[in-house]
Amino acid sequence: MHSVSIRRLSMLFYIAALVFLVSGCKKRVAAPPSTTAPAPAPAQPTVTINASPTEAAPGGTVTLTWSSTNATDLQIGPDVGRVAAEGSTPVTPTVSTTYQITANGPGGSATASVSVTVTRPAAPPAAPSQTIDELFAAKVKDAFFDFNKSDLRPDARVALTQTAEFLRSYPDVRIRIEGYCDERGSTEYNLGLGERRAQAAKEFLTQLGVSPDRMSTVSYGKERQFCTEHNEDCWQQNRRAHMVRAQ
Repeated sequence: MHSVSIRRLSMLFYIAALVFLVSGCKKRVAAPPSTTAPAPAPAQPTVTINASPTEAAPGGTVTLTWSSTNATDLQIGPDVGRVAAEGSTPVTPTVSTTYQITANGPGGSATASVSVTVTRPAAPPAAPSQTIDELFAAKVKDAFFDFNKSDLRPDARVALTQTAEFLRSYPDVRIRIEGYCDERGSTEYNLGLGERRAQAAKEFLTQLGVSPDRMSTVSYGKERQFCTEHNEDCWQQNRRAHMVRAQ
């Protein structure tokens, strides 16, 4: 009995050893670590852009020049669009403009910009402004009269209306209205006629809004003549209410 037990134990041990040996032979061997390096990441694009000149008149020609690396698609705005990897193109901005280029590639995108200033031509120098005396001479008109008359003719009213417009625009200007007559008639009579002519002009200007305090009158009758010939054309020049700027 004892020897049978020993044989059984030996047999069981043998079988267990055999199973362990077979299992060990089937154990998977781990693969050695890979020695292959990973592929490098795509390079980041770069881009530059320049303008020549950077200042121009409206509608003047400016040349844009650019270059890039690692880019497959480039666009310039505004108004230029898709462009090659490098090159140049003319543009004609009418206002100050910033041009931007965008470069795209497998490694990402990049941008660059350049500004062009559009300068307006300088305004021409203003014409020298007229002096008050020059304006007075251009805008203030005398009133002319018929022979031996002191009532205002239509042309005299037109002239005095223009004079009133100037005087209302320049309220600091004062005037002296001088009455004149032609050479015919006595000195005393023409002094009175000249005064009536000056007063007629003053009253009309007053009606047009010119303060009477800004106007004085004087009569020179036939003592001072604008024209000394002895004919109607000349006499007409002497029958007037003459405007003088008072100081």
